[in-house]
Amino acid sequence: MSAVSDPPRPGTRTVEITAYPGRPPVAVDPDRTAPFGWWPAIVIALVALIDRVEANLVAGALPKIQAEFGFSDTAGGAIATAAAVAGVVLLIPAGRLADRGRRNWTVALVVAVWSLLTIGSGLVQSYATLFAVRVLLGGAGLLYNPSGSSILADYYPGRSRARAYGLERFAYFSGLPLGIMAGGLLSQAIGWRAMFFVIAIPGVLIALACLTVREPVRGLGDRIEAARTVKSAPDPEEGPAGPQEPLLDQLRGLLAIRTLRSVVLGLTVLFFGLGGLYYWMPSYYERTHGLAEGAAAGISGGVGLLGMIIGTLLGARYGDRLHGRSSGWRVHFGAIGVAVGTVGLAGTVLLSDFLAVQTVFYCLSNIGFSIAIPNLTAANADVVPTDRRGLGFAVLQFLITLGGSAGPLLVGAASDLTGSLRGAFAVLLIPLVIGTAITFTGRKHYDGDAAAAVARGGPDLPGKD
Repeated sequence: MSAVSDPPRPGTRTVEITAYPGRPPVAVDPDRTAPFGWWPAIVIALVALIDRVEANLVAGALPKIQAEFGFSDTAGGAIATAAAVAGVVLLIPAGRLADRGRRNWTVALVVAVWSLLTIGSGLVQSYATLFAVRVLLGGAGLLYNPSGSSILADYYPGRSRARAYGLERFAYFSGLPLGIMAGGLLSQAIGWRAMFFVIAIPGVLIALACLTVREPVRGLGDRIEAARTVKSAPDPEEGPAGPQEPLLDQLRGLLAIRTLRSVVLGLTVLFFGLGGLYYWMPSYYERTHGLAEGAAAGISGGVGLLGMIIGTLLGARYGDRLHGRSSGWRVHFGAIGVAVGTVGLAGTVLLSDFLAVQTVFYCLSNIGFSIAIPNLTAANADVVPTDRRGLGFAVLQFLITLGGSAGPLLVGAASDLTGSLRGAFAVLLIPLVIGTAITFTGRKHYDGDAAAAVARGGPDLPGKD
């Protein structure tokens, strides 16, 4: 199945637009929500899902792995930082590659290599080798994001970006509870080593699916949005694949975008809080409420997944519906989601002795954060010029990976220091409160930054001088 345009419907308005490098223009209905269908978003979502499922198998199987290797909670939390260690070296080059190379091939190759590497987690014989393998896997997993996110921005115009990124981010985000549940259940059923061998199989199949997504012309989504809003079909000659200025100049230009700073900070603290909560919640249920390994992982993952489904549906639907009608709506709606998630997380921590009440707040935290994620991610695409989107998403993914990895490590260290996971969870709250307040400030800059991104987006875009 390939990402091709649907035939025009009778009576609809179509424009001729270059969609794929080196191929003739195709007829596109700019008023369609997804002019090229949802297959590209589905494939990128599957990549995100399998990556996060594998990454979180460790959390669900952590008690068994700790029992075999005998490491502390601090060392257990440090395993989750493996992706950040690799990301320090690899994410920015991955962003440059996304702005210059064939993104569909990059994603397919990354998933194929990741599938082979994940087998190594089941072969390790010590904590040190486990950590080293997780570093390699973390690097491989993160490399897909700049290219995959850039592809989505090109296939989906502004009016449908929250839904496209909502699907991808839901898959990424739901990989946390699904991975935890799978880790707990598979480690009980077949052993924690064998579970890594099993998860490599769908990885290979998804790598093949990536090859069915055609490489789109850069800036395609912006040109379709322009054709819809101005009732014309700007389609100039395609320019160079990426920016020519030095990397540091590009990074400085990205950090000068005020909305981007707010969005990045909001998503970073969000993943900091959620990463720490998810990673340790199964262990908390076992220690505090005496639940079995499978039951603890099942409750943690199941309640989290329910909240994500509700939040993603609300975030994607109303983020796109009011986009362009209310000034800075995407950023504002995303900030509201972060605030709701923070309240839910506070209830999860403070009322954790009461299992039923605690799970309600735990679900609320997932609803709020899942409202925020698609909207803030779509806003990131909106305010970054098309020829820098790969690098923009690399910076975003780098920082949210640091945030998501710092959460488990700090909670683990606080647990060793205080002897209580409940008290350790409290370290997540203050950064979330501060981050929420700063995210709200991004609304007033969004419209100007989005317009500037189109104006300086590159030779592909209308409005470029």
